Amino acid sequence: MRSPIRARSLAGALVAGLVLGLLAALPATAAPTRYEAEGATVFQGAVEANHAGFSGTGFVNTDNVAGSYVEFAVDAAGAGSAAIAIRYANGTTVNRPADVAVNGVVVSAGRAFNGTGGWDAWATSTLTAPVKAGANTVRITSTTAGGTPNLDFADVEVTVAGDDYQAENATISQGIVDDKHAGFTGTGFVDYANVAGSSVEFTVNAATAGNYGLAFRFANGSTADRPMDVSVNGVRVSAGLSFPGTGAWTTWVERSVTAGLVAGANKVRATATTAGGGPNLDRLSAAAPADAEPPTAPANLRLVGEVKPTSADLAWDASTDNVGVSQYKIYNGGNVLMTVGGNVTATTLSGLTPNTRYVLSVLAYDAAGNASQGGNNVDVTTPPSDDTRPPSTPAGLRATGVAAATVTLAWNASADDIGVTGYNVYRDGTKFATVPDLTATADGLAPNTTYAFTVEAFDANGNLSPRSAPLAVKTSGTAGGGDPVYDRDVAELDLPWGVAFLPDGSALVAERDRFEIVRVTQSGQKTVAGKITEAVTTSGEGGLLGLAISPSFATDHYVYAFHTAASDNRVVRFTYENGRIGAREPLVTGIAKNKFHNGGRIKFGPDGFLYVTTGDAQDGNRAQNLNSLNGKILRVTPTGAGAPGNPFPAAPRVYSLGHRNPQGLAWDSQGRLWESEFGDATLDELNLIQPGKNYGWPNCEGRCGNSAYVNPVQQWDVAAASPSGLEIVNGWIYMAAVRGQRLWVMKITGSTTDTPRAFFNSRWGRLRTVVKTPDGGLWLTSTNNDKNGGTPSVLDNTVVRLKFAAASAVPAGGATG
Repeated sequence: MRSPIRARSLAGALVAGLVLGLLAALPATAAPTRYEAEGATVFQGAVEANHAGFSGTGFVNTDNVAGSYVEFAVDAAGAGSAAIAIRYANGTTVNRPADVAVNGVVVSAGRAFNGTGGWDAWATSTLTAPVKAGANTVRITSTTAGGTPNLDFADVEVTVAGDDYQAENATISQGIVDDKHAGFTGTGFVDYANVAGSSVEFTVNAATAGNYGLAFRFANGSTADRPMDVSVNGVRVSAGLSFPGTGAWTTWVERSVTAGLVAGANKVRATATTAGGGPNLDRLSAAAPADAEPPTAPANLRLVGEVKPTSADLAWDASTDNVGVSQYKIYNGGNVLMTVGGNVTATTLSGLTPNTRYVLSVLAYDAAGNASQGGNNVDVTTPPSDDTRPPSTPAGLRATGVAAATVTLAWNASADDIGVTGYNVYRDGTKFATVPDLTATADGLAPNTTYAFTVEAFDANGNLSPRSAPLAVKTSGTAGGGDPVYDRDVAELDLPWGVAFLPDGSALVAERDRFEIVRVTQSGQKTVAGKITEAVTTSGEGGLLGLAISPSFATDHYVYAFHTAASDNRVVRFTYENGRIGAREPLVTGIAKNKFHNGGRIKFGPDGFLYVTTGDAQDGNRAQNLNSLNGKILRVTPTGAGAPGNPFPAAPRVYSLGHRNPQGLAWDSQGRLWESEFGDATLDELNLIQPGKNYGWPNCEGRCGNSAYVNPVQQWDVAAASPSGLEIVNGWIYMAAVRGQRLWVMKITGSTTDTPRAFFNSRWGRLRTVVKTPDGGLWLTSTNNDKNGGTPSVLDNTVVRLKFAAASAVPAGGATG
């Protein structure tokens, strides 16, 4: 007989947020917390991994005896009810019933866990039970000699108790009260008319002002999403909130948002946004003001044992929280690699790429979604694997664009037994580009000249494919009007992030980790103008970031900066006079900061107002919350107040929302604002910004089918771009790519662009900022060695000047000038 044990992780936990069963369609903003069985307390059972389809690192196979159990430790932000979804497999044809107990009280006796058709066929059984604030236990105990089924995990979503408001008593527009589907509370539910604009409005009384959890109980027996806008006191707080199919009209679930309420009466309206109308709506629950205190940062992240080619064992010290830690997220840079339960402080990070550098950190999150600050970084490079097989030869090499000085190439993907890492591209036998995708542009060519191009693939171990057959391409006699051409090196600096040109033609440059403002002339002469002593690092992406020059600099001498401070991110201004910067005046404060996702670009628009990009500070819920300045583009006056004409009266500084980590801003000749944005693990974006619009994060990354969100104009795999700075010159967009290590170039055509082309691939490394110069060129900056707080003692980055290829025809045999 086994004594109670704490099962250890075998290979790492799966990224949380995928909710199976009836909760499968709920978006991440209402996602339950996942508790893996292999991280629970097991009595008379073992952790195994011999049947496919499980989550995390394994599942629990209890002994075939009555009384064997698995007990989960569950944290709740407050007292209320919990929806508990138990994922299991039963490869027999016999029911394996179990008692489900919460805090020692059986809430479902002899609950059926019938056969699922195979041990690798997983099903979900969902029940609701009361929980208390803080720590809870959920125990599943076998009641027969067959033991329990194999148990994979429990997904737990807690709804904190609060005032309930029945939909049938609310104000209904284009809908009826009905009672034909069982399972509702009160005397009935509201059946929305199948039209956009149908709505239900509740009057919610709040004892005090604060952020309340609003939980809509609904059923949707269709297979189509029925999104709704949620507004509070006439201000939309969530656009196109998803109300997906629940499996049947008698299956009721809750969809929650957090919104600020004023003390006293509040009008909360849920309005259908599509022709399908809203779901059947049972009630609205308004929970007490949400927990706003984040956990402490996880400390002492460390490697345990040797790093393997595809995995690394990690451990860290537990965070503390006023209610309880719900989960930990493991990041590589700003991208989530894994999520584990709040009771887990050691795991195996699997699925890594051999021979690859990772900068790892851990953040803690509580049940209310509050994110801790990032803990310490662990910089690790995986060793090579024993793979010696090269990728296949790239096929289909072709020219997709030819001009006098440039040739743009594309090819078909190679195959590899492990995976292709990238491609080397050659011109006349000399390598000129290394890229992560299937395109590159050769620049600096002579007109009317034939060149031979080849390409080879490589994997993480450096195994090289054979090169493709040479492709002969003759340049034309006509230069591409928007094609950039390298002109000269300007200066070497430490992480030159923000660049803003003064009226005399010189520029002020912000060095991210040295916190210095440096004046750089066109000839490259450097003078330190001063240091922003209030700036701090985050050992990630924070520090001294964007710069902007006042439109009235000739009279007011103001310079604006975005920087990370001890408690927040903020926008400040100061004078620049006689070559020195003055004292800083805070203008916009209270922008949440974190190790990553800080945004930081600032620019004055054609309207004379200052535009500010803010990241979500590693909490995606902020992007949809108008009470937060994070995950937004802000538009403010030169003194930091909300600019006139902004679209949200209750959020006067907010111009657009639903952004993850917006980086670049630029206006075209029509006065339209374009923006570049870091994606998470999948897609980066180029967006055309409209005031008041929602760009989808965290519900969408890249293009999605929800009409409540604006789709990007262009999107890229994150390895190909990770875009930062943005500039527009004569209808051409120039976008600097950090991870992609190239400058993306595209021409605006109406409300979209032509096919983007990649210039200067891997030439200067990670490219951060691109800005037009007073003399008609571009400055382009690199920010290499920026992942782990930078190397502020070393000037290891560059500013280069680019010029534009002449647009006139060049005679055969002639030269460009």
